[in-house]
Amino acid sequence: MEIKSRLFKDTDASKVTQLISRTLMTTNIHDYSKEYLEHEINRLNEAFFIQKAQQTHFYVFTIDQTIVGTGAIGKYWNIPQEFSLFTIFVEPNLQGQGVGKFIIQTLENDPYFKAATRVEIPASITALGFYKKMGYQPKKEQTKPDTEELFRLEKYPSHD
Repeated sequence: MEIKSRLFKDTDASKVTQLISRTLMTTNIHDYSKEYLEHEINRLNEAFFIQKAQQTHFYVFTIDQTIVGTGAIGKYWNIPQEFSLFTIFVEPNLQGQGVGKFIIQTLENDPYFKAATRVEIPASITALGFYKKMGYQPKKEQTKPDTEELFRLEKYPSHD
């Protein structure tokens, strides 16, 4: 299975929207209510992703030209040298097979990450364990989800 990455194109918006909707309702449904996920799906529409791609380095990940994952890195509240990871999703039937790790590695090789002193990620309850395995730790010892039902994790990259 060869995973490839490339920057998002506006023409990817429909496929990305479908992938994320499918992932939320298949994987995240175990940790969130259907109502919460439907609200997120309505918010994460094609226009949202087109706009997100203008504000971040937004990647799609493909196998045989089929989009199987997404991930983005962008500025953190315009604070110099601080960035956030966003919109990391993996096709449900490929989870646990290295796609998520490849997404994180790609984002951590992005010029934004290489310039960062701190990187934050708003993590779902579902993805918390995965991000911890990738070296991200809860911000300020957060032990439960915040008001947006997310954990705020961070990493301080070393640029030796």
